Amino acid sequence: MRLMDNEHPYASYGARVRSFLQTRPRVFWVVVLFAVLSVSAYLVVAAPPRQFPKGETITIPDGATLKDISALLKERSVISSRLLFEAIVIVRAGEKGVLSGDYYLPRKQNVFGTARRLVRGEFMLTHVKILIPEGYTVREIAAAYSKQFPRFDEDVFLRLAHGEEGYLFPDTYRFLPNAEAPEIYKAMRDNFENKIEMIQGDMVAFGKPYRDIISMASILEREARTTETRRMIAGILWKRLSIDMPLQVDAVFPYISGKNTYELTLEDLQIDSPYNTYKYKGLPPGPIANPGLDAILAAVHPKESPYLYYLSDKDGVMHYAKTHAEHVANKARYLSR
Repeated sequence: MRLMDNEHPYASYGARVRSFLQTRPRVFWVVVLFAVLSVSAYLVVAAPPRQFPKGETITIPDGATLKDISALLKERSVISSRLLFEAIVIVRAGEKGVLSGDYYLPRKQNVFGTARRLVRGEFMLTHVKILIPEGYTVREIAAAYSKQFPRFDEDVFLRLAHGEEGYLFPDTYRFLPNAEAPEIYKAMRDNFENKIEMIQGDMVAFGKPYRDIISMASILEREARTTETRRMIAGILWKRLSIDMPLQVDAVFPYISGKNTYELTLEDLQIDSPYNTYKYKGLPPGPIANPGLDAILAAVHPKESPYLYYLSDKDGVMHYAKTHAEHVANKARYLSR
């Protein structure tokens, strides 16, 4: 017996294919819509906020409730959804599962990663290394620290270091990311005292007042770069002081007005500041920067010479003169090019 067309063995299969082809666009858009909604939901509640405080440290206080913690994280833009954060924490460790302390945030992290860290107590507080160059002023030091340490308060540091110019030792330091101004100030001040103790005998043997030595060293730090040149200039400057001649050093002007040697005008040389060594004889009332050990040693080990004048050309080469006339000639030869 012959089968009818609608009873063909492939008829039901063909119908299913036709049905699939007819419904495919609908299924496709449902999948796309689901994917879009999923991504959107992630971006809204799970992804880190755009203003995530990367590079900062956040403190979870002792005794804070889970709601307190989620509110803090939301306020600081660490998480987008308090509800999701609280749910993850409860699932992982219960309502009291977050460990208090300081958490460093080196990079953006979604809510799952943040919850995991706080439950496990992964503080990630590794020491941050910072180099404070020799010859930096207190203000330059404060600016350098404020760039790397979120809790560092420049105003607090400047108040602590008031009158301490010259007595904060330039060096490479390592602090935790949550370091604050008092700790940093104390470390630099203690380091200075430790370094000075190493050369105390040299300073005592030189016979000059302690403050004068540090003031001279700060000038040498700014005036020259090599040990030999610093010792030569130290000999010249101590000699000027001994004959009551003005020091007339350009290194004081960045401290007074921010101008370097090549920017100075005749009007600048007349600025009425106690640090102006063209206008007032003797050493400045205090150091103009924070010198390193080499400059301090150069101050107490000056090199004797017949010279009374010196200048640095634009290549950093020093030229010395015995008389003012020779010095003027050196200026014309090396600075007018």
